[in-house]
This record gives sequence, structure tokens and C-alpha cells, in this order.
Amino acid sequence: MKVLVVAPHPDDEVLGCGGTISKHVADGDEVGLCIVTRTFPPEWPEDFHETRLVEIDKSRTILGINKIFSLDFETAMLDSIPQKTINSKLSEIVENYNPDIMYIPFGGDLHRDHRVIFESCLVSIRPRDNFPNRVLSYETLSETSWGAHISPFVPNYYVDIEKHIDKKLKAMKAYSSEVKEWPDQRSLESIENHAKARGSEVGVKVAEAFMLIREIK
Repeated sequence: MKVLVVAPHPDDEVLGCGGTISKHVADGDEVGLCIVTRTFPPEWPEDFHETRLVEIDKSRTILGINKIFSLDFETAMLDSIPQKTINSKLSEIVENYNPDIMYIPFGGDLHRDHRVIFESCLVSIRPRDNFPNRVLSYETLSETSWGAHISPFVPNYYVDIEKHIDKKLKAMKAYSSEVKEWPDQRSLESIENHAKARGSEVGVKVAEAFMLIREIK
């Protein structure tokens, strides 16, 4: 089975579904990651981007991600790019990779980049010759909770990640430029506590939660 995770920014994939990615890999599935944006000077120094590439490679190796697709749009600038341009690039990835399952950001997140990519993902999965049978929207710590006034994240699909929480945390730790100190939501403690809270909602120790967009059986 082929899985495609769409991340507006590097580390969104770990925050949203790092444990689930690890579980897919353990089950023998092929996982591809599409990272939509990257940093550019002068907002970020060039060496920050070089550091980020190393972090991406470390994290994806920990999780076992097979392929990386980089669209290289500018971070925090997606609302200045014609939606058609983004739709076209993302749809090309989906069509060529032909995933059975897709994980996409939540459409109510605070970060505008996330909302733009959610909409483009919906365009990319319109029924046609090749389209995924299951599409799930993941939550991103801080962006999803801070955007609750836009649209609340109400999960209806959970994945038990008890055997994979350690890899999720290790993969996030690889993004050293993004990990914060407790009690920040992007601290390792917050990530683990959130997984425990989601697990308690469905009677397991730790879980990742999603909103099911579509499933065809």
C-alpha cells in the first residue's frame, strides 16, 4: 500500500502523524512525504535552509519515509501565489505517486499556509483515474488549537501509536530548530502528553487523531 503525507512545512508531518507514519512503515507500506514550502533569504538565512535539509533527512530516516517530494514554494507566502499554480504542482505529485491513502493538514488551522494546502489537497483528490481511497486530515500542535475559532478539529478516526511514540518523539527531536522547551506546545513533553490525551479518548495509551475526509471500500 502507498501512503502520501502532505506537509505545508517540514515537521508538520511528525507533529500530525509521525507515529502513524512509523506504523505504516512497520506494516510494510511505502510512505512518501510531500513538503510544500522552504525558507528563503532574507527572511531566513541560507544556512538555516541547509540545516533544515539535514533535519528533514534525519527525521525521515528515523520514521522510514521512502520518498521526499519538495515543491519549494516560499514559507508563509502561499496566499500570494495563484491557487491554480499550487493545485497544479500538488495534483501532479498525487497523480504520479498514486497513493492509496493520503494525510493532509486541517483546513481550520491558524497558519494560512495550512489552509491553502488543505484546499489544494481537496482539488488533487477529486475522483479520476488515480485517486486515494482514504483521505485523513491531521492536527498540528499549536496551529490547529490556535485556529479553533476558525473551525474546531473534531476527530473521528484514531490510530494507536503505543509502539511508535518513541520514534515520533525521536523524529521530532531531529528538528532541533523547531523543538521548544516545556510548556510550549512544540516541546517533546507536550507532544507526548497530547498523544496520551488523544489515546485516553478512545481507551488506548497513546494515539494520533484525525478527521476522515473520505473513504472508499
